[in-house]
Amino acid sequence: MQGFVFWLVYPLLWLISILPFRLFYFFSDLIYILVYYIIGYRKKTVEKNLKLAFPEKPESELNSIKKKFYHHMCDMFLEMVKTLTISEAQLKKRFVFTHPEDIETVNNLGKGVLVMCGHYASYEWMISMELYGLKLKGHGIYKRIRNKHFDKLIKDIRGKFNTEMIESHRVVSIVARHQKNHLNGIYGMIADQTPKRANYKFWTDFMGIKVPFFTGSEKLARDFDMPVYYLEVEKVKRGFYQARLKKITDNPQSEPEFFITTSFRDRLEAQINAHPQYYLWTHKRFKHRNAPIPENAVVR
Repeated sequence: MQGFVFWLVYPLLWLISILPFRLFYFFSDLIYILVYYIIGYRKKTVEKNLKLAFPEKPESELNSIKKKFYHHMCDMFLEMVKTLTISEAQLKKRFVFTHPEDIETVNNLGKGVLVMCGHYASYEWMISMELYGLKLKGHGIYKRIRNKHFDKLIKDIRGKFNTEMIESHRVVSIVARHQKNHLNGIYGMIADQTPKRANYKFWTDFMGIKVPFFTGSEKLARDFDMPVYYLEVEKVKRGFYQARLKKITDNPQSEPEFFITTSFRDRLEAQINAHPQYYLWTHKRFKHRNAPIPENAVVR
């Protein structure tokens, strides 16, 4: 059954991916109408999240952000599909690293490097880093999809330009093996995930709301002494992004506990406050805000 669904959908995805960009974004507009007005995909979740994050904003402004977000979400999903057939030249034109010297700095650190990013702007096209002189092997950390055929498709898409995808539950063992064999890599991790209940160890404000925060990125950096960078992505206009690597720390083991996590949070919040329509508001980031805080948890 999984294979039947995949082979039913895949030809359509491929056809979408080869559309010229003008037609491609026209198709995205049609998808927006379907998703927003007809299906209403997670609309209540988005409305609730926006009201929680921006209680001071009037309803009219929240509605404007909501519609802009859905337009962006449809674009971003289809841009991931576009990666199936996008050329190196097209990708490099549309996802620009404005300070390639930062990539050269990373190349010269002589260590594995952790890159933290959020569900903001375009995290799908960060694979273009490989096209800007990155000498370290690129790795993306992700959660496996249940349908094995779509899981392979996602790995193929995100691994198109020599990036290797690592399932989240295997990342510690794989990084350990890489370090043992002196194979320095760069590891990209979306770090604003909601932690599992067993990991409610650190609570802090995110967009003014006290929630448990994922600290796996910080732990990975500390355990393997990896410098940490924040991937700051800005949407310039439709289909065009600018990005740069911004250092959080070169010495994670010398930093105070949770410094890396809160530094990441602060940078992500600044971007969200500047352009909230580019954050993934369908993500249930605040669902545990009213959960009891464990006695042994750190609260800041």
